[in-house]
Amino acid sequence: MIPFVDFTREYKAIKREINAAVLRVLARGPVTLGPEVENFEKNFARYCGVKHCVGVNSGTDALFLSLVVAGIGRGDEVIVPVNTALPTAMAVVMSGARPVFVDCDFSSLIDIGKIPASITKRTKAIIPVHLYGKACDMTRLRKMADDHRLVLIEDCAQAAGARWRGKKVGAWGDMACFSFYPTKNLGAYGDGGAVVTNNADYHKKLRAARFYGQANRVACTTFGINSRLDELQAVILDTKLKYVDSWNKKREELAGLYRRLIKNPVVSFPPAQKGHGHVYHLLVIRTKKRDALMKILAERGIKTMIHYPVLLHRQPFFKESKNRSFPNAHAVNGEILSLPMYPHLRQKEVEVIARVINQAVL
Repeated sequence: MIPFVDFTREYKAIKREINAAVLRVLARGPVTLGPEVENFEKNFARYCGVKHCVGVNSGTDALFLSLVVAGIGRGDEVIVPVNTALPTAMAVVMSGARPVFVDCDFSSLIDIGKIPASITKRTKAIIPVHLYGKACDMTRLRKMADDHRLVLIEDCAQAAGARWRGKKVGAWGDMACFSFYPTKNLGAYGDGGAVVTNNADYHKKLRAARFYGQANRVACTTFGINSRLDELQAVILDTKLKYVDSWNKKREELAGLYRRLIKNPVVSFPPAQKGHGHVYHLLVIRTKKRDALMKILAERGIKTMIHYPVLLHRQPFFKESKNRSFPNAHAVNGEILSLPMYPHLRQKEVEVIARVINQAVL
């Protein structure tokens, strides 16, 4: 049996540090918006190469609050890729704005060349997603956002530590949003998220917006919700932060191993494009025989997944977009399959997976 991910392996590797950090918080007492949150915010901002970080309850809240503090709401439109996880678009709906879907390219990232055709007088922001851990072309996106006077909000949920032309994702947008869901490259032991920014005004508004709109515990100055990163998750994240780069390097090595070992001619990997930093949150292959291969792997005890099985415009909630055409996303979506990928996956497990794929008669 080879699971898609095994959280216990990571915990066992750093068990003493995690246990000591958690016990320190429990012994001290305060468990919300205390020194551990502030310490993690400072360290994560430094890691991303930005001035400010605000810890929140989830990656979804990070996106939602970023839109809110940017003044985006009812009647506005926000451009998002059609082939991403639901939270990217749902956060736009939560803000009162409307998500406008754009096709992907054949690397599964948003097709930047197709964005201008979707920009209208109502468009207020672009949310590119560094899907699967692969950095979007932030040089082009930054220029496009500036040229059209749009807010650029990076969705970095799957890409902590990835770089574009040597500069970390999260440092390119007006704001950037991270999820610390346990499966992420930097994961908590529960929900968590953060917004990073170089904009002092956004930083101030975000700190209030995550705490009922209160600039302090007395005065409510703006709209806000309860979206606090708690002390326990913050200390866990801060303990893990120093390992992220080495864990990402391990992911890259495992991806290289997959590429070398898988020889079945009906299976391909997305092209490696110059300038892209990839931290392999997911290892995604393509094959026109996807369902048959998935079944064969399952029969051998190898867990795989599809990210994501239903394109956003085909979700019943977004039914007003169901008749629009997204040819690249449709082509890609019928062939993608995510294989097990996490830093503590063993080489012999990758060898088994590759052998099953190579022997598969499809």
